Amino acid sequence: MTSTIKVNNIQNQCGANIINENSNTITIGASGDTIALASGASQSGFGRTGTVDWQTTPKTGDFTAANGEGYFVNTTSGAVTMTMPSGSAGAIVSIQDYNKTFDSNALTVAPASGEKINGGSASVSLVISTEGQGLTFVYVDGTVGWKTVHENEFTAGGSNFITATGGTETTCGDFKIHTFTSPGTFTVSQTGAPAGSNTLEYIVVAGGGGSKVAGGGAGGFRFASPSLAPATYPGKPLAAPAGICAATQAYPITVGAGGAGTSNNGVPSPVAARGSNSIFSTITSTGGGAGGGRTDGNCGAQTAENAVTPGGSGGGGYQTPGGSGPAPTGNTPPVSPSQGNNGGTSANQAVNAVGTGGGGGATAVGGNGSSGPAPAGGNAGNGGDGAGIPTAFGSNGVPCGSFRYYAGGGGGGAQKGPVSSENAGNGGKGGGGQGKKGTSGVAAPNGTANTGGGAGGSGPDNTCNTGGNGGSGIVIIRYKYQ
Repeated sequence: MTSTIKVNNIQNQCGANIINENSNTITIGASGDTIALASGASQSGFGRTGTVDWQTTPKTGDFTAANGEGYFVNTTSGAVTMTMPSGSAGAIVSIQDYNKTFDSNALTVAPASGEKINGGSASVSLVISTEGQGLTFVYVDGTVGWKTVHENEFTAGGSNFITATGGTETTCGDFKIHTFTSPGTFTVSQTGAPAGSNTLEYIVVAGGGGSKVAGGGAGGFRFASPSLAPATYPGKPLAAPAGICAATQAYPITVGAGGAGTSNNGVPSPVAARGSNSIFSTITSTGGGAGGGRTDGNCGAQTAENAVTPGGSGGGGYQTPGGSGPAPTGNTPPVSPSQGNNGGTSANQAVNAVGTGGGGGATAVGGNGSSGPAPAGGNAGNGGDGAGIPTAFGSNGVPCGSFRYYAGGGGGGAQKGPVSSENAGNGGKGGGGQGKKGTSGVAAPNGTANTGGGAGGSGPDNTCNTGGNGGSGIVIIRYKYQ
C-alpha cells in the first residue's frame, strides 16, 4: 500500500520525525532508499557538484550540447561540430574523444552567437584535433565566456598557438611550415595568442623574368621571420621587422609563373615577358623584369632594340650600336625592405661584339657586360645573387639546418666568337639561369622552378637564338604551433 503526503513546505520543527533536532538537518528517506523526482519535475537550490551527466551513446554527427551533460564524440566517419548552449554562470559541458580520432577528423566546438571560448574573439570556434582529447567547459562570464578547466587548454581554438591548413605541410622543431608551389588556399582555424604565438612568418617570391638576349631579372622577394632575427644569414637584411598577425579566415595564395622567353627572329620580334606576381594576404611580390634583346630580320642584321622591363628585380640590358644599354630598375613598385635590385647594363657596342647585362637578384644588382673588337665578343654580366634563408623555414624537401637561396638573376648572353675571353654570365644564386654564347637554334637555360630565378640570356649573334623562361615563384608560411 502506498501513502501520499501532500505539503507545500517542510520546515525544521521540534519533534518532527524527519528532523534532526540538534543539527537543523532534514533527513528524507532511510539508508538504502532511493529519492526520486516525479517525471517532469525539476529541482532547484541543490546546485551541481562540478560534474556532468555523461551521455553514453556516442555522438557521430553535428549536435547542440546541453548544460550539465558530457558527450563521447566519435569522429571516425568525419568531422563533427558541437554547438554550445547559451552561457550562464556556472553552466558546464564536457566532451571526450570516443575512439581517438580527433587527430584525423577534428571536433569543432562552436559557441553561441556573440559568446567566447577562453577569452578569444566572439563567435570564434574551438578546433580540437589532438588524439584522445577530453575537455570540460565552464561558463564564467562575458569576458572569457566558456573556460576550459582541464590542463588541455593549449589545444587549437582557445589555445596559445595557431592552427591552419593548406599547401604542403612540414615541421621543423616547434614550427609548422606550409609550402605553396602553385596557387591554393591557406586557412587559419585558430589564431593563437601573444602568450604563445599569433604571428605568420612568410617568404613570398614572384616569378622570374624571361629572356631574349640579356638575362632575366629575378622575381620580387619579400620575407618576414621574427623568430629567425637573432641569427645571421645572407637574406637577413631583407627581413621585414614583423610578420602578419593571424586572422581566422581563408587566405588565397597566388604563385606567380615565370615570364616566357622569346626568339630574336622577325621584324619586329616579340619582347620577352616579365614574371607574374605572387601574393599572400597584404604581401605582393612583383614579377621579375624581362631581359632585353635585339630585333633581327630573319636572324640577320640588327634593326632595333627591344625594351627591357623593370620588376621585382630588373632584367639585363641590351643596346643597339652607339651606346651602352640601360639599367632596368628593380624594387618596382618600391617597398621596404627592397624586394630586388637593378639589372646590369650592356657594353658600348663595338662592331656588333658585345656582352649583355645580367638580371638583378634579391641581394645584388646584375653584372654589366663588356665589349671587345670583332671577331671576339664581349663578356656578359653575371646575374645578381638571391637571398639565402635558413631551411628551418622549410622548402622543397631541403633538410632543416642549412641555407636555401631564392630570387637569383639570370646571366647575360655573350657574343659567339673564336677566343676564350668571351664569357656568358653566370646565373645568380637562387635559381638564376646560366647565360649562353649565341648559338643558332639553342634556347638559353630557364630559371629554376619555384625559386623566382631569372632566365639566362641567349647571346647577341646574327643567328636565330631563343631566350629562356623565368622560374616560377613560391609562397612559404611558417608559424609556431606548440
